[in-house]
Amino acid sequence: MRRMPTLKVMALTLMPILLLTACAQSESSLQNVITQSDVTSVSVTPVEKLIDVRIVALANGAAELISAMGYQDNLVGRDIASSTAKLKDVPLVTSGHQVIPETIIALEPTLVIVDDATGPSSAITQLKAAGIRVVSISQSWNLAELVIKVEQIGVALGTPQSAALLKNVLSESVTGNLVGVSQTEERLKIAFLYLRGTSSIYLVGGQGSGADYLINATGAIDVGAQKLDKPFTPLTAETMALLNPDLILVMIGGLESVGGVSGLVELPGIAQTTAGKNRQVIAVDDSLLLSFGPRTPSLIEKLAAAFGVIANA
Repeated sequence: MRRMPTLKVMALTLMPILLLTACAQSESSLQNVITQSDVTSVSVTPVEKLIDVRIVALANGAAELISAMGYQDNLVGRDIASSTAKLKDVPLVTSGHQVIPETIIALEPTLVIVDDATGPSSAITQLKAAGIRVVSISQSWNLAELVIKVEQIGVALGTPQSAALLKNVLSESVTGNLVGVSQTEERLKIAFLYLRGTSSIYLVGGQGSGADYLINATGAIDVGAQKLDKPFTPLTAETMALLNPDLILVMIGGLESVGGVSGLVELPGIAQTTAGKNRQVIAVDDSLLLSFGPRTPSLIEKLAAAFGVIANA
């Protein structure tokens, strides 16, 4: 696949981590932490009615979109990427993104929604063999792909009018509520780092990482996407010297895994960048940053505000 989905699935399927470690929290250099409680979700009033439809949503964030369309009562199972408080009573039916077919079949769904990250394939086959309708939809890493995903869910549910409403709200919300970081004399240069210190994974986001869309939507510059043509590139001192970001964007769990900001600046080349020297770091909840769903407009607004504070300092 074109965008290293395994890494993105890891990013989306970690359990929500709402707080940094005490050590990381105490560091005044951490400018901002954005958690799930900091953002809101857009929603619409459904047009079509769904009667006797029982949905298990396994595709990344699909349960959140179905809920935002107004069909939360039809959800009988969800994947771990759909983590809003509204969905806490909907049973979690995956281990990461690994399907447990017996658990799903026991819920007696009439529809199961999956994507390319859902597996193993043998489990999907087992669901189909049980007579359950299984529909595969696309993954999304930007607004254009998110709109397509909403359309596909509308087709799967037989609710195209409700899907069209949500598409419009998402598009209008993304374009209408941004704080103007781009209004500063020099646009902020940001690098997204995907970090999993416990697994020795240290990557820099480039074109197609998903973070590039979010950063550019705020008016800032994803310097990794500007200079790296792959979604993810191994972090090296040479790469960081090439990028020299003003600010580093990470996931909260990723920052924790390297020992907070103090551990981050010890990674190759970080301390020599402008961001490293000034300890300019923003951390976002792991299940939120790349979820691309009804919380995305609010997340972009929060990122824009956080970036703006630093850009105008």
